[in-house]
Amino acid sequence: MHSRRRAAGASLALLTVAGLVVAAPAAAAPPRAVPPSAIPSATLTDAVTAKLLALADPARQGVRPETRTTVSRTGAGWAFGTAVALAPHREDAHPTGAVFVARAERDGWRVAFDGEAGFAELAAQSPLVTSREKQVFDATPTPLYAGGDYRTGMALPFTVGQTWTLTGGPHGWGGSESPYSSIDLSGGDQVVRAARAGTAYTMCQGWIRVIHDRGYATDYYHLWSNIAVNGAAVAQGAFLGYTGTDVTCGGAASGRHVHFGLRQNNTYVPIAGHDVGKWVFVNGATAYQGGARHGSYTIGAGGAIHNHGALGLTQGVVDTFGGGTLTRRAGPGTGYAALGSLADGATVAVSCSANGTTHTGRYGTTSLWNRLGDGSWVSDAYLWTGVSGPVNGWC
Repeated sequence: MHSRRRAAGASLALLTVAGLVVAAPAAAAPPRAVPPSAIPSATLTDAVTAKLLALADPARQGVRPETRTTVSRTGAGWAFGTAVALAPHREDAHPTGAVFVARAERDGWRVAFDGEAGFAELAAQSPLVTSREKQVFDATPTPLYAGGDYRTGMALPFTVGQTWTLTGGPHGWGGSESPYSSIDLSGGDQVVRAARAGTAYTMCQGWIRVIHDRGYATDYYHLWSNIAVNGAAVAQGAFLGYTGTDVTCGGAASGRHVHFGLRQNNTYVPIAGHDVGKWVFVNGATAYQGGARHGSYTIGAGGAIHNHGALGLTQGVVDTFGGGTLTRRAGPGTGYAALGSLADGATVAVSCSANGTTHTGRYGTTSLWNRLGDGSWVSDAYLWTGVSGPVNGWC
């Protein structure tokens, strides 16, 4: 189960720059790329910058931020790279950035940012994008979390089995703004690792972005001695850098840590309700408060957080709602024989689901029961799966 919340979807706007329109692509097949020599006066940097500034933090109060566009690959009327709008060097500020793919067309450069619906389409046609990258980009982004799916398949961004400190509970990527997409972590061996497999990009010094499947991406900021990558494949747990206080691209950092942010479909999304490392994050009354829950065990900001590893997309974590242990049954209801019990916080594999007797757990009342890999059954009211409904189909 998970908390039933809905989040508003984001819309994309057309940008007009020096008479040129830069927009997310339409559904129809776009024209073929043309040589850069045939393009009007506006440059690739102009087009990328205009699009980037539309995403930049409105709290800058009209002050145009410094931008950096890095074209890492180019050829045959195509370009690929990263773009970053630097943030002020103060608290509650972090940079804005995107991985982009662009194609030269008769009326200018067509630019798409990672996570946009048009990004995968354009990347699929680009000779500059590797086949491995295309596989990661190839799922049409949909607002999964808004549709009731909070599964990430992610571990915490450090070594599985280590215990670090949640130095900052859920807060915005830039600090106090909504959504509370990010957390701060420090401790252990201070090695920051990829939360899930994907393709990694160095946005700027101290900042790595990893693009995953299912529309997700994760950001890692304030890193020291981070890797320099441009679309490299990384496995879950791959080394990204060390916790640090780097603010090359803006913001502020007090004490070494990693600022870890969750993105989906070209935007930061609430980390609360999502599972990362088998912890479900919860918001506090204000930014940086809040904490996380593993089963019935809850920690707040400043608490010790153990990396239990990634929760599989057809697995669940037992949450007894403070009731001790969870009874396993021979069928989907309390009228069936007891077959033993499960400890709070245990990880189980779900084979399929069926309706049975009704129970009330942390996230509401349900008649759904889950058949486990060993053939026993448990009420979904006491199992966090990240989905309101069957996580692996009906029995």
